Amino acid sequence: MKLKQRVVVLVAVLLLLGLAKLLLLDGGEGSAASRRDLRAFRKMEAGLSLSRGARLTHTLQSPWEVAGQWVGPREVYLEETPELAAVLTTLATARVERADVGYKGTQLKALLVLDGGQKVVFKPKRYSRDYVVEGEPYAGYDRHNAEVAAFHLDRILGFRRAPLVVGRFVNLRTEIKPVATDQLLSTFLMQGNNSCFYGKCYYCRESEPACAEGENMEGSLTLWLPDVWPLQKHRHPWGRTYREGKLARWEYDESYCDAVKKMPPYDAGPRLLDVIDTAIFDYLIGNADRHHYESFQDDGGASMLILLDNAKSFGNAALDERSILASLYQCCMVRMSTWNRLNLLRAGALSSAMRQALTFDPINPVLAEPHLAALDRRLSGVIATIRQCVESQGPDNTLIEDRMNLPHS
Repeated sequence: MKLKQRVVVLVAVLLLLGLAKLLLLDGGEGSAASRRDLRAFRKMEAGLSLSRGARLTHTLQSPWEVAGQWVGPREVYLEETPELAAVLTTLATARVERADVGYKGTQLKALLVLDGGQKVVFKPKRYSRDYVVEGEPYAGYDRHNAEVAAFHLDRILGFRRAPLVVGRFVNLRTEIKPVATDQLLSTFLMQGNNSCFYGKCYYCRESEPACAEGENMEGSLTLWLPDVWPLQKHRHPWGRTYREGKLARWEYDESYCDAVKKMPPYDAGPRLLDVIDTAIFDYLIGNADRHHYESFQDDGGASMLILLDNAKSFGNAALDERSILASLYQCCMVRMSTWNRLNLLRAGALSSAMRQALTFDPINPVLAEPHLAALDRRLSGVIATIRQCVESQGPDNTLIEDRMNLPHS
């Protein structure tokens, strides 16, 4: 082949490679990975709408047994779960067998046991939908509706790392008090005609109870993960100090990610990419309070970062707390599958998907419109951040192919 022909062929190859990268960066279908991610996205879209009142009809297993079998090292529920609506409906309607104060923590909650022995966490309503939480990005009480919205965002993003959550109304007089422990009952009181309780927790105060409207209290129920999957707690490497005038290292050291990459479990396996996925998730919902996180015990860093406790979210729709993305812009890496999913959710598709998913929930409307608009705005910010990383580090160093599929135990 003559030199001139070789040059022409080389230029053509380079142009094709450049076009492929442009398609990739624009969320196109130019690679096998992109096509695979598009198929997964279409599956998510097809299963997004859930039927109210759905029941299990094709199995003798309880809804709790069905949901328990979904859990694996890298997912809380499966990519395709036709029984999801039935499980969530049961969660929202099953009889309460026992009610107790919540497990240890800083925020008010109650631990309920539903018919069939299933443990759930109940978080009561504290704010109206349009209430704006001012102050620090982690300020205020837990938001029960944030737990519901965060679960459905986890579905939309395709992470499948958040426990199942549904909104529910409970009658404190007829459903809770008759089965409550003495410890929980001792925290009940009346404010006017409204029944209230303040529970037991670090910040729980008799002067700051959660109150029903009369006897009916709105809240969220989070399905307890099966006992065969015990949890292990970790300090988040990008956690805040929560001390005025004292910065965490990541807040002043731009090379902090290099140090994290040398520490287990972030030096190998999927955990660091899980942290970055979680940063994107938290930025979208406005959660600046993930100071710790949970994984499954004795996992050697291979199991997922579980998206537990998302209630410090959707507090201020006007606040985009960029520091939540620190792990993303300091490490400048993200899963290819996450990048592809984010691109498929541009141009209002994210808020549209959230509206569709949340329509099912018993406490819908779950989010006020400003919070839905904030999702789209923040998504643009995430995409812009990743694009800056691609420009400075190159696509090969920024977009990481990570498809660890571990078998269920």
